[in-house]
Amino acid sequence: MEREELEVIDLRDIIRIIKKRKLILISIPVIAVLTSAIVSFFVLTPVYKASTTMMVGKSYTGENAALVQYQDLLTANQLVKTYSEIARSRTVAEKVITKAGLDTTPEQFSGKVKVNPVKDTQLIEVAVEDKDPQKAAEMANLTSKVFMVKVVEVMNVDNVQVVDSAVTPNDPIKPNKKLNIAIAGVLGFMIAIGLIFLLEFIDKTIKNSEDVNRHLELPVLGSIPKME
Repeated sequence: MEREELEVIDLRDIIRIIKKRKLILISIPVIAVLTSAIVSFFVLTPVYKASTTMMVGKSYTGENAALVQYQDLLTANQLVKTYSEIARSRTVAEKVITKAGLDTTPEQFSGKVKVNPVKDTQLIEVAVEDKDPQKAAEMANLTSKVFMVKVVEVMNVDNVQVVDSAVTPNDPIKPNKKLNIAIAGVLGFMIAIGLIFLLEFIDKTIKNSEDVNRHLELPVLGSIPKME
């Protein structure tokens, strides 16, 4: 039974293959990086995020005020999903759209609203994303005001306060230009390496004496130089 011989590629062969097609190794990553930079800087629209921090809970007086309200903190953390749904509800969205005079649907506006808990506290963060930084801050503050009224109506709470109002952000949260360019460079390098070895695998032609020695295992007695 004949045993199939496997062609082993050592480090010298890998270096030789890469050097032979070094133009591909350089050009594809460069093209990928330039394309990513152009798209990130000139095509993609920056998105800004403005957030306001609020405290939602119950008021305590007398002896209750001196107690450690750990159970209330735990309950507040469990209610974050409920608060999130209230802040992103159609009712809140419609009121914000009406007061601000926005030309958008409640579903589209709700998609811009994010509600995140502040761990181990009764604080929640209401954030709004928009292409206009000033508009993002205005919508975050308006959403928090409408949310305060709505959460008092729906939940059994009487202590809803704004801890930090939203301010106009200076830098966009996306696109992350540096990250996009870095990812494009890595992907371009990986594609270039894969393409180089794919071309080497499908290329069975013999171009020089080294190919004769390597593929045919025959000695080269002589060669005819290329002449004009």
